[in-house]
Amino acid sequence: MSLELFRLDHQVAMVTGAHQGLGQAIAVGLAEAGADIVALDRSEPTETGDAVEALGRRFIWRRVDLGVESVAELAAVVDETVEQMGRLDILVNNAGTIRRAPAVEYSEADWDAVMQVNLKSLFFLTQAVGRHMLHQGHGKIIHVASVLSFQGGILVPSYTAAKHGVAGLTRALANEWAAQGVNVNAIAPGYVETSNTAALRADAERKPAITARIPAGRWAVPADLVGAAVFLASRASDYVHGTVLRVDGGWLGR
Repeated sequence: MSLELFRLDHQVAMVTGAHQGLGQAIAVGLAEAGADIVALDRSEPTETGDAVEALGRRFIWRRVDLGVESVAELAAVVDETVEQMGRLDILVNNAGTIRRAPAVEYSEADWDAVMQVNLKSLFFLTQAVGRHMLHQGHGKIIHVASVLSFQGGILVPSYTAAKHGVAGLTRALANEWAAQGVNVNAIAPGYVETSNTAALRADAERKPAITARIPAGRWAVPADLVGAAVFLASRASDYVHGTVLRVDGGWLGR
């Protein structure tokens, strides 16, 4: 298979939550493969932008807070992006949040906050992007799911519910859009060293217990997800639809 299948030259990728962690690594990885990057984030991703532009790619940032944006506002951002960049070929729904508490103490506010960012905004941003991709007859949509799309987790009921929803949406949208040239897939990371896992990594009991259960013997770093993202964004995955690709160091096979 030619490595040219993995090139993303002249394509435009929209990445949510690109200022750090997984989003930053994926955005820079897509740029290394040739894509221009549109970052949607409430914080200015200066470091990400510098890295993308150093590769000779275009980079724009749109200030978007997925916790509060309305459906109409998300659609407007997508329309403005297509008008400015001339096209939109790839969407990576990476942004996410997590709130930890026992189920009997879990607040409505925490439930709604997680569902808004991790599931509702993901769907409606995908809907808006999907309209353009269906019109042009091609596109790659990549959701960031989780190993908790398959498991229950501990003390994270809303996060688990949302990530199960992401896996379900991946399959549902693939069923509708595959025949029209739009690939919808997801990546399910295992335990990754990001800000979302800071509390776990600071836990003197849980961190070593988790690490001991990972066959690879270590937590992932954001760069471990880049290969999967480039694959799912490229022509190499043209016949891959509705897949939740696990990148977990073997966690789910244990």
